[in-house]
Amino acid sequence: MEKSMRDAFGEAMLELAEKNERVFGLTADLSSSVRLEAFGEKFTNRFFNVGVAEANLIGVSVGLALEGFIPFAASFAVFLPGRCFDQIRVSVCQNKANVKLVGSHAGLSNYGDGATAQSVCDLALMRALPEMKIICPADANQVKKAVFAAAKIEGPVYLRLSRAETPVFTNEKDLFSFGKAEVLRKGKKLTIISCGSLVYNCLKVGEQLDAEVINLHTLKPFDRETILNSAKKTGKVLSVEEHSIFGGLGSAVAEALAQDPVPLKMMGIADSFGQSARSYSELLERYGLTSEDIAREAKSL
Repeated sequence: MEKSMRDAFGEAMLELAEKNERVFGLTADLSSSVRLEAFGEKFTNRFFNVGVAEANLIGVSVGLALEGFIPFAASFAVFLPGRCFDQIRVSVCQNKANVKLVGSHAGLSNYGDGATAQSVCDLALMRALPEMKIICPADANQVKKAVFAAAKIEGPVYLRLSRAETPVFTNEKDLFSFGKAEVLRKGKKLTIISCGSLVYNCLKVGEQLDAEVINLHTLKPFDRETILNSAKKTGKVLSVEEHSIFGGLGSAVAEALAQDPVPLKMMGIADSFGQSARSYSELLERYGLTSEDIAREAKSL
């Protein structure tokens, strides 16, 4: 079964708003793309479309948060945080405002729109900000849990979502532990760490090679203990991400391993932008992020 994370986000927002009247949905002229249309129709008094004005989207969200509401501001990840980084830095983080930022169409998943609409450095931007927490769910099931978890967390949260339909493989009944890396498969030969939709590819490789596979769905705060324990056990680490190799998941893992070094190979998008393609899978092939590519790098370790 495959399902888009943005579809799961829209469903989760409807459920969450039913249970919590403080929840608001906001977007910048992308309600259909980020699946907030149904939310806006059902909760008309708790939905705002600010138009093509991402900086204003942040300002309105902060205002709502400071009045005691829980705003979820959603846009493309390339625009949020990219186009409104300063507003997030000053208004959200310095105020410790209870704003939930949702970056949809992350990584290469917005395959048809090319480099200007593909976000390959949003995690680096968000990781650098004090007070910011980051959640990068692995599939649609985990998105719903992440949305509910984000609503309970006090302060800024960045939720990173994929546009493309991707495999649903996590158990709907499993608990979601914010801040705790999830060991999906125990293994001995190496540790593979990933987040987002590429976790599924890593899990397939792990089963072939007796690798330990970790879903690092929470990038910040970083679960250093789980990563170090696994690295010490296997002696080798492969990080895999749909993001630049600078400043994202691989960098976070490298920072954690710096004091207790083991061999580390980082897979991700090299020092380049994205590009247009006819399908998501075509871009994963072009940037060397398929399960076959992951297996090849794992074997080289």
